[in-house]
Amino acid sequence: MTPKPTSRHLPPRRLLAVAAALALFGGPVEAQSASDQPEPTAPVSNTPPPAVSNCPLGAFRCPPRPLNYAMCRPNAMLSFYDPTLSKDSSVRDTSNTYVTAQRVDSSNQTVYHLEGDVKVERADQRMQADVTDYNDETTDYDARGNVRYQEAGQLLSSDHMRGNQTASTATADNVSYQMLTNRGNGVAQQGQMLDDQRSRYTQATYSTCDVGNHVWEIKGKDIRMDKETGEGVAHDATMSLYGVPFFYLPTFSFPIDDRRKTGFLTPTIGNSSRSGFTVSTPYYLNLAPNYDATLDPRIYTSRGVMLAGEFRYLVPGSLGQLNFEYLPNDRGDPTPGSTEDTKGDDRWLLKYNDITHLYGPWSLNASINRASDRNYLRDFGNDLYTSAIGTLTSSTYINGGGMWGSAYWNAQLGADYYQNVDPSLPDTVVQYKRWPRAAFNVDYPINRWLDVGANTEAVAFRKENVVEGNRLDLYPYIGADFRGAAWFVKPKIAYRYTGYDLQGNYEQYGYLGRLGQNVASPFTSNSPSRSLPIVSVDSGLVFDRSTSLFGTNYTQTLEPRLYYLYVPYRNQDNIPLFDTNLMSFDTWQLFTTNTYSGADRQMNANNLSAALTTRLLDDNGVERLSATFGQIRYFNQQRVQLPNGQNTVTPATDWSGSDYVVELNTQLSDDWRLTSQYQWNPNTSLTDLGALTLQKRIKVDGIINFSYRYRRQPGSEAPLLEQYDASVVYPISDRWRLLGHWTYSVLDKKTVEALAGVEYDSCCVALRLIGRHYVNTYNYITTTGAANNAIMLEVEFKGMGGFTGQSESSLRNGILGYQ
Repeated sequence: MTPKPTSRHLPPRRLLAVAAALALFGGPVEAQSASDQPEPTAPVSNTPPPAVSNCPLGAFRCPPRPLNYAMCRPNAMLSFYDPTLSKDSSVRDTSNTYVTAQRVDSSNQTVYHLEGDVKVERADQRMQADVTDYNDETTDYDARGNVRYQEAGQLLSSDHMRGNQTASTATADNVSYQMLTNRGNGVAQQGQMLDDQRSRYTQATYSTCDVGNHVWEIKGKDIRMDKETGEGVAHDATMSLYGVPFFYLPTFSFPIDDRRKTGFLTPTIGNSSRSGFTVSTPYYLNLAPNYDATLDPRIYTSRGVMLAGEFRYLVPGSLGQLNFEYLPNDRGDPTPGSTEDTKGDDRWLLKYNDITHLYGPWSLNASINRASDRNYLRDFGNDLYTSAIGTLTSSTYINGGGMWGSAYWNAQLGADYYQNVDPSLPDTVVQYKRWPRAAFNVDYPINRWLDVGANTEAVAFRKENVVEGNRLDLYPYIGADFRGAAWFVKPKIAYRYTGYDLQGNYEQYGYLGRLGQNVASPFTSNSPSRSLPIVSVDSGLVFDRSTSLFGTNYTQTLEPRLYYLYVPYRNQDNIPLFDTNLMSFDTWQLFTTNTYSGADRQMNANNLSAALTTRLLDDNGVERLSATFGQIRYFNQQRVQLPNGQNTVTPATDWSGSDYVVELNTQLSDDWRLTSQYQWNPNTSLTDLGALTLQKRIKVDGIINFSYRYRRQPGSEAPLLEQYDASVVYPISDRWRLLGHWTYSVLDKKTVEALAGVEYDSCCVALRLIGRHYVNTYNYITTTGAANNAIMLEVEFKGMGGFTGQSESSLRNGILGYQ
C-alpha cells in the first residue's frame, strides 16, 4: 500500500544565483537535473557548524556532506551579539521599551537625551550607542557613535542611525551588517530598515565569507533583503573573486535562507568529442509550494540547440516528476560502430515517474523511460553509469496489499516494456515485454507454527521474430516452523504448476543465443506444461559462548545448518525461455529451491546442503566477524539444464557436490572492514569465484578501498572476469582532499577506468578538479570498447548553491563510501 502524502510542499531547492563551472570534456556533457542537486542548509552564524556524520563502512551509497562553515572565523560582529535576546519579532507591538544610560537629560519631557553606554530594548530589538536622543511619544530616535543594532534576523553596526521604533524603520550611515539566518554579511554606504521584514542597502556588498575577508562578494548600487520571501535582489551588480570582477547583471536575486525561489541555477560550460562545445543555463521556476519546474536550454555546437526540462508535483494522493530533453535536427555524426544514423533526426529523452494512491490499499505506480534512438545515452550521457545503460525499462502497475482477515496478501497488475539503448547490440537481445502481467501472493498463518499460502503469476510475453506466448505459474505451499531458543526445524511442502499457451508460428522459432540469434526449434506443442512437488526441510542449531580477542570481550556463536531439498525431474526442453537464466552460485544458493530465475525452469533435486557459520558479537550486539563454510551434496544428477546456444541442451551433470563456498566478513574496529568470498569446484579442481574487498576509514571523511574480483567462465578453464579495483578519498588537511579510482581488467590487459582529482574546501568557496579516463561503450561481438577522457573543474560559492553534480555520480559510483 502506498501511503497518502500528508504534505503538499516539495523539497526545498536553492537558487544558484551566480556560480562558476568550467568543464573540458572528452566525453559528453549533460547538465544535471536540479532535483539531483544537494539540498541547501543555512547555518546560524552564532552556532557551531554541524559535524560531518560518518557513512558506515560497507554502505553502497553515502549521503552528501552537509554545507560546512567550520573553517570560517568567528564573526567579528558577534562581539555584541546577545544570544539570550528574544527572537520573537511578532510581539514588538505589545512589548514595553526599556532604556538605560549612564546619563539622562530629561529637561524636555518628551525627548530624552541619553549619553554613555546607551541601550534601547524592545522584544527582539536592541540598539546600543554612545549618544541617543529618544522621543517617548513618537518613538523616534537618533543614535550617534558606535551604533550597534540587533534583531531576530540580523546584526548591524553604524556611525549614525535614526528611525522610528514603533514602525521598525531606520536609516543608518556607514553600515556593516550580518544576517543571522545564514552567513550573509557586507558593508554599505547607507542602510535602511523599511519595515519588520525588508531592508535596503545602497553602494553595498554581500558575501558569506568571513567579515573583512571576502574571497568572493557581490557589489551593487542597490541591494534589498526580504526576510518574508527569503530573497535578496541586487541591482547594477557585479560579482568578484579575490577583488577581480568576473560577472555582471543589471538585476539578479540570491537566497538569504534555504527556501526555494525562481532564478538561474548553476550554468555549465564544457566540451565534448561527440557534441562539441556545450553551454547549459538552467532556470528554476518556483510555481507553487507543491509544484515547480526547471527549464534548461543547452547549446551543443556539433549538434544544435536542445531544450531540457523538469516538472515536479505533489498533490493530495499523488507524487510525480517529469523530465524531458529535445534536440531538433541533429547535426552530429552517428555514434561510431552503430548501425543507426541519427544525423538530421529529432532526438529526445523522456522520463516520467508517478505514485498515486487510488483507493484503500491500492495505488498506481508508473515509470516511463524512453529515448528516440539507441545512441542517445552514448551521445548525451555525461557519466559512466548513464552511458553504460543498455536497456531502458518502462512499467505501470496497480499495486495492493495488506491483511484480509488473518491472511497477508499482495497483488499486482500491470505491464513492463523494454527499449534497447545499446548501439552495439541488436534489438533481439532485449528481454520480452510483459504485456500484461498479474501476480497474487497470499500467506495464511493457521497457528503460531503452521501456515499455508500461494504465489501465483500470469504473464503474456511479447517480442517480435521470436516465440511468443502466455504463462501461468501456480505455487501453493504449506509450511511449518518449529523452533526453540537454540534450534529450528522448518519443513515445507509445495506444488508447482506452470502452463503455457504459445502463439503464432511458434514451431519455426528456437531458443535465443547469447547475442539474440535463433537456434533450432524444440517446441512441438502450443500448450506445454510442467507440474511437480517441491519438498524441503531446513534445520539448524545455535550455540554461543563468551570469549575474548585482543583484550575485547565477545559472544561467539556456532551455527550448523542442514537443508534437504527434493524435486522430481521433469523434461522441460519443450518450454521456451521467456525470463529465465541461471543465477550465480553463492551462499544463498545453498538454501533455495531453484537455481534459475523466472518460472521457465525448475531444477530437479535430491540434495543436502550443509553449512557452518560462526559469528563474533560485541557487548552492544554488533556483528564484528562472521565466517561461513558450506556445500551442496547431490544424490541425483542435475538433469534440468539450459540450452548451450547451439542446437542442443547442455547434458546432465554427474557432480556429487557443488562448489565449496567460503565467506569471511570482519569489522573488528570501526575503521577497518574486510569482506571476502571464495568458491572452489571439487569436480574440476578449479576456482570458480574469488572476491575480496578491504575498506579503511581515514580520519573523519577519508576512506581507502581495495577489491579483487575473479569469476571463471562456466564450462571452461578460462576466466570470465578478473579485475582489480582501488579507490581513495584522502584528506590532506581540513581544506584539501585527494580523490582517486582505478579499475584494471586482467583479461583485457588495460585500465577500464582511472580517476584522479582534488577537492578544496574553505569558509565560503569550495572547488573540485577531476580528471577521468573511462570506457564509454563496449561491443560484445568484437569484445572491444571505446574510451573517453574528461577533465572538469567545479566551483561552489557557499550560500549561493552547491556543485552542479557533473562529477558527483562518477565519484559516488566509483568510490565506495565517498561522501
